[in-house]
Amino acid sequence: MDSLYLLIPIALVFVAIAIRVFFWAINSGQYDNLDTEAHRILFDDDETASASEPQQSDPHPNGSHKTGRTKRAAGEPHDD
Repeated sequence: MDSLYLLIPIALVFVAIAIRVFFWAINSGQYDNLDTEAHRILFDDDETASASEPQQSDPHPNGSHKTGRTKRAAGEPHDD
């Protein structure tokens, strides 16, 4: 029972701090624009970035790299 005399005031202080932080966030505009961040993930910015950057061509278009072999299609037999 004696511990409640300590724990209840500590809990009330935490609640008061949480309420104060919440109202600070509201007054400072943290909750003014909730839709922009929710919609930003849905739209790609790749189109604007790819237009300004030159695209690199693949130096090995058939997948041959160091070994001189080309990629096989699925189901193609192996010659090893």
